[in-house]
Amino acid sequence: MSKHEHISMSVIRRLPRYYRFLSFLIESDVMRISSKELSEKMGITASQIRQDLNCFGGFGQQGYGYIVEDLQKAIGEILGLNNLKKTVVIGAGNIGRVVATHMIFENQGFKMIGIFDKNERLIGESIRGIRIDDSASLEKFCNENHPSVAALCIPKEDVPEIIDRLIALGIKAFWNFSHYDILVKYPDVAVENVHLNDSLMTLSYKSNDL
Repeated sequence: MSKHEHISMSVIRRLPRYYRFLSFLIESDVMRISSKELSEKMGITASQIRQDLNCFGGFGQQGYGYIVEDLQKAIGEILGLNNLKKTVVIGAGNIGRVVATHMIFENQGFKMIGIFDKNERLIGESIRGIRIDDSASLEKFCNENHPSVAALCIPKEDVPEIIDRLIALGIKAFWNFSHYDILVKYPDVAVENVHLNDSLMTLSYKSNDL
């Protein structure tokens, strides 16, 4: 059991925002900040910030605040950003190409080591110095390089076959752009689903009364 397993996902999802904002403060040469000041800048209540951070132990001192660099480093360690997880991208079409080209995986705790596609026209091309390989060679590559994470950038209908292969190869964490519900068959893996249409519909709701 993870030592943070009892912490709600809503708290976990706020950590990247804290980390990103603290990085901005470091770039701005801010060395110390109180929860009240952080609250005013981020639009989150000071009590919420304190409650979130207290889930992971003591940070800061009453009347003194937080050392920005120390807090950012601690949150980075909680998120596992210093432990680069070997990652393969499955699918080098439109979404896969954008993900492989523009995501700086190393800044987020991951290292892209392979890109795979079944489209013969794409095989042999390179993205950021990594060759696009045939999906048929996935087993050989994974057995030699041992990735632990896969970004699924393929159509929903292609996922059932590839997900069985990936899990059999020991991959148990998925950044899922496919809209396929991996957890129905594999409830014990880690999945972060990316639904761009859902995000756009949420924006539609928020903009209704503007």
